Amino acid sequence: MKKRVEYPDCHKCFWKHSSIFCDLPKDDTELLNTSKGFSVYKKGQVIFNEGSYPHGVYCIYEGKVKLSKLGDYGKEQIIQLSKSGELIGYRALLSGDKYFLSATTMEDSTVCLISREIFFQLIEKNPKLAINVIKVLAKELKELKNNLTYLAQKPVRERVAEALLHIKEIYGFEKDNATVNLRLTREDLANFVGTATETTIRVLSEFKGEKLIAGGWKRIKILNVPGLKKIANVA
Repeated sequence: MKKRVEYPDCHKCFWKHSSIFCDLPKDDTELLNTSKGFSVYKKGQVIFNEGSYPHGVYCIYEGKVKLSKLGDYGKEQIIQLSKSGELIGYRALLSGDKYFLSATTMEDSTVCLISREIFFQLIEKNPKLAINVIKVLAKELKELKNNLTYLAQKPVRERVAEALLHIKEIYGFEKDNATVNLRLTREDLANFVGTATETTIRVLSEFKGEKLIAGGWKRIKILNVPGLKKIANVA
């Protein structure tokens, strides 16, 4: 029997008080709720493609999404990982440019679409929303600079350790307080680290031998967070 998908209600949204729309007055929240659309994506489906023009912004109601860019030889580089409650695709909309990245689901996801007209209307009416958008932009710019720094300067072993810690910070642990709450493929982790899959496999094998991590590819357990931080050279 096909599972019934409930309409994501902005008034009852679990992320209502932590999203950029948290300061909207009730009537504007209702406008957002009644005007938006939503889609259910299977794991691996593309939400938007690099090089296409935006028609609105996307809010992840439930799920996990990777934002990536293709290199000159078709090699994917994962630039950002996003989770439930976060907005994606807004940078291109604000700049009036094409999408710089592609967005692909990493698990079955429900994603809302807010049209260009409604998004700009809400920003014009609500200075707090504009400030929230600026804060998110600043935060993502800082993260992007940090990612570029470690890709350019850190050796692979440090990058793999930092990537695991970063993924843990974004998605957290499962109920056992050890298993990272994201099903990773070998290719995805390598594309996030910015190295060859074989190299990533080798480094992870080293981490297992050092009792820093355990488990298989799709269920990585972090056994020693301080140990990974020391290798990654992060506070």
